[in-house]
Amino acid sequence: MKLKPNLLTLFVLVGLFGASQTSAQQQAGYKLIDIGTFGGPVSYVLPAAQIGSFSQLNASGTLVGGAATSIPTTANSNPIVVCGGIEGDVPLVNHAIEWRNGSLLDLGGLAGTDHCSVAASINASGVITGHSETAAIDPVTGWNEVHAVRWKNGTIMDLGTLGGTFSFGAGINKNGQIAGTALNAIPDPVSMYHFQILGLDSGTQTRAFLWTNGVMQDLGTLGGPDAWSNFVNDAGQVAGASYTDSTINPTTGVPTTHAFLWDPVKGMIDLGTLGGTLAGSTLSNFEGGLNDLGQVVGASYMPGDQVYHPFLWNSPGPMKDLGTLGGTNGVAYAINDAGEVIGNADLPGTVFDPFLHQGGFPISHAFLWKNGAMRDLGALNGDKASAVGAINSKGQVVGYSCPWTCEDHRHDHAVLWQNGSIFDLNRLIRAGHTGLILTRAFAINDRGEIAGIGTPPGCSFDLVCSHAFILVPCNEFAHGCGDARQ
Repeated sequence: MKLKPNLLTLFVLVGLFGASQTSAQQQAGYKLIDIGTFGGPVSYVLPAAQIGSFSQLNASGTLVGGAATSIPTTANSNPIVVCGGIEGDVPLVNHAIEWRNGSLLDLGGLAGTDHCSVAASINASGVITGHSETAAIDPVTGWNEVHAVRWKNGTIMDLGTLGGTFSFGAGINKNGQIAGTALNAIPDPVSMYHFQILGLDSGTQTRAFLWTNGVMQDLGTLGGPDAWSNFVNDAGQVAGASYTDSTINPTTGVPTTHAFLWDPVKGMIDLGTLGGTLAGSTLSNFEGGLNDLGQVVGASYMPGDQVYHPFLWNSPGPMKDLGTLGGTNGVAYAINDAGEVIGNADLPGTVFDPFLHQGGFPISHAFLWKNGAMRDLGALNGDKASAVGAINSKGQVVGYSCPWTCEDHRHDHAVLWQNGSIFDLNRLIRAGHTGLILTRAFAINDRGEIAGIGTPPGCSFDLVCSHAFILVPCNEFAHGCGDARQ
C-alpha cells in the first residue's frame, strides 16, 4: 500500500461512546443561524483536519471561516488551502469571514477583492489567524503566493514566510501566538508542501513555525529537511510532524516522519511512532491534536506500514496505542484538557457505497477514549458510519452520521453525542429554521454552541453549495425558541 497524501482531500472521520439514539424531545433545542455567503453559493467552517485547529468558534460565539463571492477564480488562483471552498471545488474567489454579534464580516485579504483569503482559527480575545493570497506569483506552481496572516481589530497583518513562497496560519493561543507552516528558499525534492501535496520535486523546504510578537520562528526538524506544525497550546507548545531523514520509504512513498512536540524550553521533542515509519503527519490525515497539558494525539503506522492506529503521548512517553473498534485502522483527532480523546476507528467488515458505486470501504465509527478504554459512539439509526468534528471541556462531541461511508457527504446528518446518547441536530432546531439541512458539525465551544455546514434548499452536495451555520442553545435566548422541528 503506497500512501498518497493530498491536503485537498483531508476530511474529519472521528467520535465518542457506544451511544443510544434518544428522542429530540429529551434534549434541549437550538436556535439556528444560517451564516449566508458573499454572493456565491458556499460558506464554510474549515474542518480541523484541514487546518490543524479546533478554534474555529471561540468562547464568545464568534465564528471564522470562508465564503464565496461571485468573482470567478483565474488560472493563477491558488487552490491549496485558500481558494475554492473546503476542497477547492468552487471556481469562485472566497474571502475570510467573521460572524460576530449577528453580523457577517468580510475580513478582506492582502491583495484586493479578486484574491482569496480564509480564516482558520480565533482565540478568546477575537484575534484571528488564517491565510491570504498575495499579488506575487509562485514561480514553481504559477499560482498566487499564499501567506499566513493575522487579523486584529479589523486590521490584517502579513506574517510573511521563512524566505519561500508559501505559508499558512493554523492555530492561535490565548496570548496571540500563531503556529503554522512556511517555506524557506532551500531546494528540497521531498518538500512536504511541493512533493507531498503537489507531486513536484522542484520545491523548497517546508518548516514548522511559531509566530510571536512579530517574529516567525523556524522550529527546526527531527533531522530531516522538513517539518509541519498544526497546533499551539496556551503554554506556547507546538505539535506537528517532521521528517527524520530525506530517504523515501517504498511503502509510504515519503521519508520517515515522526510526530513532535516543540517546547519553549526543551525544543523539539521526538514523539516517535508505534513501530512504523510515519506518524502524526497532517498530510496523511494523521495529525491529531494537542491540549494545554502538552498531551498529543494522532495516528501512526504500525510495524510494516500496512496498518495505522491512534496514539496518545504523555511526557515522557512513549506513545500509547489506543487500538481500534475491532477493525484495522484508526485515527485520534482531538484531546481536551480532561484527557478525553476523540477519533475514528474501524469496525470489522466493509460496506458498499451506492453513491460512489464502490465497495470494500471499512465501516468506521466515531470513538471516545476515556479512562483507558475506547467506546464506540455509534451512528444514527439506519446509518452505518459516523465521524467527529470536535470535543469541548464538558465532554460534548459533535460530528456527523453517514448512511454508508463518510466519504460522500450527500446524505450526512450533523450530530451531537452527549451523556451516552446521539442526537440528530436537525431535529433539535426550535427557532430560525430556514430549510438548511445540517450535514456536518465541526466545532463546539464550552457554552454548547455548535458550528458546521449544511445544505440549503436546492443544494445536493455540501462541498459546492453549503452554508456555514451556528446553533445556539435556546437557554441562551430570552425569546424566539418555539416548538422543535419534526
